Amino acid sequence: MVENLNKKEAYSFYKTYIVNQSKQALFTRYNFPIAGSVSSIDWELFAAILTGQKKRAGSGADLKGFEVKSAIMGNSFEYQYHLNSGIEKLKEDKSVNHLFISYSRNYRDVEVRLANSGGLSNTFDKWRPGLEKNYAGENPKQRFRKSISTGKANQMSDVVMKISNLILTV
Repeated sequence: MVENLNKKEAYSFYKTYIVNQSKQALFTRYNFPIAGSVSSIDWELFAAILTGQKKRAGSGADLKGFEVKSAIMGNSFEYQYHLNSGIEKLKEDKSVNHLFISYSRNYRDVEVRLANSGGLSNTFDKWRPGLEKNYAGENPKQRFRKSISTGKANQMSDVVMKISNLILTV
């Protein structure tokens, strides 16, 4: 299990930038949906603060030693592999930790789960034949997408941080 998570710092970032109440009031005032207003890169920055790891350059895991996935609570976590780097990315996904960030539509509830490196190896092994087939032939597809369901993510990981109704609880 990963130790020494910076929960207080990550929570501070969350309160300041993710559930920025002034920003949410503007979304409401101008009839924009709140859901979808936080980009995946914001969740990656949240995860970087939480883990203390920096963004990696190039393709591969989002942070040094961590792949970060975020989704609305109950939704699956999508993995996307690209034509020129997909096989290497899949290999790397087998060896890094995976952070699954689930959030409510209004961002008031967040659950962060951690699957330790290697814990999802069998899943990635099962994806490999489909990925290779996707890139084979004269007209290979540019992307290969697969998902890990919330249930599987929950089964393969542990809760490392939880925010309930804007309050850090775990």
